[in-house]
Amino acid sequence: MDEFEVKKRETMYRLMISQLFYDGYKDLAVGLAAIIQPHPACPPSDKLLKIVKLGLKHDEEENKDEQNLAGEIVQPGSGIDLEFETEVQSISPEVALYETCYVTAHKAACRTAAFHSTGQLIATGSADASIKVLDVERMLSKSATPADVMALETPQQQMENHPVIRTLYDHNGEVTCLDFHPFVPVLASGSDDFSIRFFEYSKPSVKKAFKSIQEASALSQITFHPGGEFLLAGTRHPTIRLYDVNTFQCFVGSNPQDQHTGGITGLKWSPNANMFVSCSMDGSIKLWDGVSHKCINTFYKAHDSKEICSVAFSRNSKYVVSAGKDSLVKLWELSTNRCLIVYTGAGATGGMEHRTVACFNHTEDYVLFPDEKTTSLCCWDSRNAERQRLLSLGHNGVVQYLAHSPTGPAFISCSDDFRARFWYRKATTD
Repeated sequence: MDEFEVKKRETMYRLMISQLFYDGYKDLAVGLAAIIQPHPACPPSDKLLKIVKLGLKHDEEENKDEQNLAGEIVQPGSGIDLEFETEVQSISPEVALYETCYVTAHKAACRTAAFHSTGQLIATGSADASIKVLDVERMLSKSATPADVMALETPQQQMENHPVIRTLYDHNGEVTCLDFHPFVPVLASGSDDFSIRFFEYSKPSVKKAFKSIQEASALSQITFHPGGEFLLAGTRHPTIRLYDVNTFQCFVGSNPQDQHTGGITGLKWSPNANMFVSCSMDGSIKLWDGVSHKCINTFYKAHDSKEICSVAFSRNSKYVVSAGKDSLVKLWELSTNRCLIVYTGAGATGGMEHRTVACFNHTEDYVLFPDEKTTSLCCWDSRNAERQRLLSLGHNGVVQYLAHSPTGPAFISCSDDFRARFWYRKATTD
């Protein structure tokens, strides 16, 4: 058997293992993998079925072979897509290679952060009721400038080059959640003072919000609609609110039975705006229709009845990644309503005291999750759940929030040690 034939057979076996995982036949897939010993591990994928369909179609309509192939094969979008992928080479740097480029300190625990959709700005929120807006390019420039050069800067230059471009004070309590408007220079913030506030951060003199919404409970999560017209708000109360950003009118779902039975801990719009996802202290994850505001699916006891800490969509809106207080991170496939991959190995005891978040990196090649016990960053290959090297986050307290840039190899970590650390993978010269 020639080398090419061997490679084709290896590919076929890999496709079989991936399809068995995808279809839920885990024991069979593990048994076959033990015999074949594929490397790297095979992620769940539906690709084999698609290839079989193509072959059957080819047999039925031999004359229309080319058209059939063109009609069936769809180019996968950016990010993770297990319907099409089995062998994907990661195009992004491993997170263990990132370095701290800037550290900013609040006067109390740093609780939350958000990247602008361009990746050029970051906002951080603290238990000291303050919000900082940081310029990414300035942070990178500062980290690359030698100390002796910085020492020669005039006070004017220091001000112009300072990474913190705004410090906003208008809350009377801990800032718990932040989100940038997708198009206009507006930052929304939520607090345990029961209010949502809107800041025009483009104006240097502005320290106070231009608009405030009073809620009935402490805010836990806010998220702008991708079109910018609406804002979803989650509080310690189970009912999710939807606000019209222009009129500030409030809407809630028409069916009270749809709502969670515990406080909201996570809330995110899908990138295509067709739906949004929520998670709660009640241990469930809910998917909602983005237009009717009706619950379309519920994953009960999604993390073995433990509180869910966070939820986030993949870029193609096909998957949701969730983190729970069971120290597990899970990938949910929405077309089949099931957990497809479990990312394990974060946390020695299996239980967590604090709430934290899981997120994708900018290419969705990796899933990131801070380990509560060690304050290290756990990282997995998003497609096959292989553990990558740990990254020590260098904080002296629990990391309760993490946000990765949507556009480049950068993230921000927020800790109870009052600090937010900006991490970046600098380009190598070799």
